[in-house]
Amino acid sequence: MLRVGLAMLQGARYEHSEAIRAASLQLGEDVEVIHLKMGKQVDAELDCLILPGGESTAMRKASESESLLGAIYAWMSEYPTRPVLGTCAGAILLAQPGLEYDPFIRTGISRNAWGRQRDSFEAMLEVSLEVPIGKHVETSADKRNQFNHQPLPVQPSAPEPSSEQFHGVFIRAPRFEQSSIECIPIASLGEEIVGVLDGARLALTFHPELTGDYRFHRWLLHRASNAN
Repeated sequence: MLRVGLAMLQGARYEHSEAIRAASLQLGEDVEVIHLKMGKQVDAELDCLILPGGESTAMRKASESESLLGAIYAWMSEYPTRPVLGTCAGAILLAQPGLEYDPFIRTGISRNAWGRQRDSFEAMLEVSLEVPIGKHVETSADKRNQFNHQPLPVQPSAPEPSSEQFHGVFIRAPRFEQSSIECIPIASLGEEIVGVLDGARLALTFHPELTGDYRFHRWLLHRASNAN
């Protein structure tokens, strides 16, 4: 069973959990999602990590009392071949870790560079990333949790056998500093790179968990399975 660590700092956490559940069904993988709230939960048993979107400054502050971000960065340094998916604010945390750590993706990044909340938008992206197709599955949303949170329903999702396009959702999104990118571009909006791969670290400036296309979550599980 793959153990997926999901940083419960702030932002679209439960939606990532739903997307991982759908991706695991598409791939036929047994998966346990570990909701990481304290640094002591980040251990050698984790096979991969997700840093969700939200607000990066709020995430850093939220992690201080339980030392979560420091533990995540230490884990990433110790296990460089285990995959990490960072989306929106998660991409910022990969590019600008702070503390004593070097960036985990080799690119500059600018916060809220597309504008304010009202400037959020959706657009079709071109994607070039080797991902297993997976099978068609019918799923339903998890029940409400102890905080009365109802995750977004997982949509029945057919595989994407030939499509290189992806429906990108940008919410107060950051932007990669295009001239500074030293890693592999894997997603673009016109001429602008919006997704990069640096070793086992995948950083996206958009929110794949808010769509019914789970290819990036399949990538994470597939990469984690092959790393073991």
